[in-house]
Amino acid sequence: MRILLALLLLVAMAPTARAQQGTGAAGAAAGSAPDGQETTAQDGELPVSLDRIREKLADAGTSRLKNVEVKPDFSVHVEDRRHFDEILSKLDFRSGPAPAGGLYGYEQQRQLFNPLSSPLQQPYAAYNAGQFFTIALQNLFRVYLTDRLKAGVAAARQTRDEAAARREVDADIAAWCSTRPDRNQIQLCTPAAER
Repeated sequence: MRILLALLLLVAMAPTARAQQGTGAAGAAAGSAPDGQETTAQDGELPVSLDRIREKLADAGTSRLKNVEVKPDFSVHVEDRRHFDEILSKLDFRSGPAPAGGLYGYEQQRQLFNPLSSPLQQPYAAYNAGQFFTIALQNLFRVYLTDRLKAGVAAARQTRDEAAARREVDADIAAWCSTRPDRNQIQLCTPAAER
């Protein structure tokens, strides 16, 4: 791909290089001519006048641009850091996590259900101490005992299935080999002890 790109670039630049060589000869002829006289190249190039070049260079000092002092219609400012700081300033990390249902839901729960008259209606009163420890122990058993037990059962099942598949393949190979008259010459039909 790079070679193709380089070849296309060389083909595109070849006429430009020839044109530069031609103007170099015309420039040398123009430089050797006396001031104010037009010279032509022998290849049929356009006439070159040093006076016209000097006039154009002198005119370049005066600005041809109109309305340079006009204010642009739009401008672009990249202020990514400021935008990021504005987003972070709106976040409040001092108050901690919001309770379930949000602050307003928590306040409504607190006002509707007085902790003294209805203690079991409070957000964190779903479990008493005994229920909490029962749930904690169940979770510990699930993590440390049940998951490992499941992994062991799955490994034993996979080993059993692999052995059954190997026995089935061996039985099919033995049945196929028994039908072949040239079974002594087939490596698959020879027992593993003889190999």
